[in-house]
Amino acid sequence: MFTMERLSGAYKRARRMTINSSSKIIFFSDVHRGDNSLSDEFAHNQNLYYHALQHYFREGFTYIEVGDGDELWEHKNFEVIRYAHSDVFMLLRAFYDTNRFHMIYGNHNVAFKKPYLIEKNLFSFYDEYDSFFSELFPGIEVPEAIVLEDEASGGEVFVVHGHQGDFINDQIWPVMKFLNRYFWRFFHIIGFRNPASPAKNAHKRHKIEVNYSKFIEQYKKMLIVGHTHRPKFPKQGELPYFNTGCCIHPRNITGLEIVGSEISFIEWRILPDDDGFLKIRRRVVRGPRPLTDFMFL
Repeated sequence: MFTMERLSGAYKRARRMTINSSSKIIFFSDVHRGDNSLSDEFAHNQNLYYHALQHYFREGFTYIEVGDGDELWEHKNFEVIRYAHSDVFMLLRAFYDTNRFHMIYGNHNVAFKKPYLIEKNLFSFYDEYDSFFSELFPGIEVPEAIVLEDEASGGEVFVVHGHQGDFINDQIWPVMKFLNRYFWRFFHIIGFRNPASPAKNAHKRHKIEVNYSKFIEQYKKMLIVGHTHRPKFPKQGELPYFNTGCCIHPRNITGLEIVGSEISFIEWRILPDDDGFLKIRRRVVRGPRPLTDFMFL
């Protein structure tokens, strides 16, 4: 409902960034950092995610988090999340300190739409060990969307979480937040699935993805989203709809990389080597392909 209007509005309000042949960007979405309890779907992938971010930090990548980084539907207090995954947040701070971290809000962290909540939660935190307030992401802004403008071709990449226009997760999100916090948070521990989530409902997910395609056809924009948790890298001749996947899958975390003027879909997974030792490995699943193959020029 209202998908075209909501996505086009996000595009008009988006932060604009320039990319060129030296750009290196990693996109992850739907990290859903929680409190490290049994209900925290991110907890089992924390080491995998942390290792991947270390790689991207060393290699000089910029990290764009495409919404739902923190699970603020289930947890009222962000400090609980920051404390549970403090090592991750210290690494994110290192990205931010070098101007290489950008956070987009999604439906599960839509609270960061409000500047006073950004300042309260993200600017600083109380360091209990040293008993003083320390900076986290001082001055950070959390936009709804980002538009990447290619310096050479003039083409654009529209990056947004993708919940826009999803009635349950957009128009009536306060209701869904209440249900997640006091109901589904506990029920999914024992195997019940939330039918309102596009990640757990194939029909709903397909309907949302059809709306993405309609937006691309109408507005002629290359689109990168998350939200549905289903990875997408278009084949030759398909519309330029890309989905990062998510970081809470039982077996891997997935994302998109832009290196220079090419885009790839990647996964990080724990696999045994020939001697049976478990190792974290990065694999390029699709691509690389030139961005200009997908841009409307």
